[in-house]
Order: sequence, then structure tokens, then C-alpha cells
Amino acid sequence: MTTSPAVDPALAFRATMSRLPSGVSVITTRFGDAPIGMTASAVTALSLDPVQLLVCVGNHLFTKRAIAQHGRFGVNVLGEDSQELAKRFAAKGDRFAGVDYDEDHGVPMLRDAIAGVVCEVAGELPGGDHTIFVGSARQFGHRSAGRPLLHFCGEFGRIA
Repeated sequence: MTTSPAVDPALAFRATMSRLPSGVSVITTRFGDAPIGMTASAVTALSLDPVQLLVCVGNHLFTKRAIAQHGRFGVNVLGEDSQELAKRFAAKGDRFAGVDYDEDHGVPMLRDAIAGVVCEVAGELPGGDHTIFVGSARQFGHRSAGRPLLHFCGEFGRIA
């Protein structure tokens, strides 16, 4: 493994970390009357006692402000056939237009997700150009069938 000293360290690190496959989720919350959402791969289980997970949200994103203000967020784990949903929530515009979701627990949860967790914000930590939100899981569940959508080297994929 070699990296040229002339290479921007941030770009080299990003390229290196793109080799670590991750699941693709949509993080959802509310801002006033509006549902807010974004595609994320920086999501992980944190603790079983108490039941917690964490999500990392870019400081420049409106979703960060919305989560901090609302105090709740949802993690919607996308299935392998949900590439278009992942792209929609990564793009600009009305991300929820034409998307089926429920809001029984205070945040929009996507009906097409293979798993979902509704969290209350338990902590907010600085993480460089991101904010790490620790969420206490209040509601969670999954489908009995369904395989996850993966992200690897800037592309979507599936488990073979």
C-alpha cells in the first residue's frame, strides 16, 4: 500500500475507506411540518444495554440541524432493490415526493425499508466535519425476508 505525498490526504483517506463495504440507510426526522431525510452509510449499533446506535451526519447538512432540533430520528435500512431510494435521498429536491412512509412514532419511516429503528437523541458528539448522534432506540423491527443494499467504492451492490 502506497500513497503519493502529492495526494490530498482527505481524498486518499476517502478512497481508502471506500473499500470498507457498508449498509445503506436513510436517516429521517422532521423539521416543523416537513419530513426530512438523507442517505447514510455511517450507521452502526453501539450498545445493547441500553439499546443504542449511532449515526454520523455532515455538519453542513440541513438534516443535522433538523435532528438536533426535533430530538428524534429514524434509521431506515434499505434493501438490495432500493437503489433508487438511496439516490433520491442523496439528491436535492423533495425527497419524500411519491415515497410511502408512516409516522406513527414521530418521525417518517419508509415502508419499503427492510428494517427500521426510531431513536431519541441521547447524545451529540463532535466528529470533525460530522456530528455523531447517539440514539436511544425506542421502536425497532425488521422484515423476515430481505437482503441489504451495500455501498462499496462509490457503487451500490448486493451480497452474492
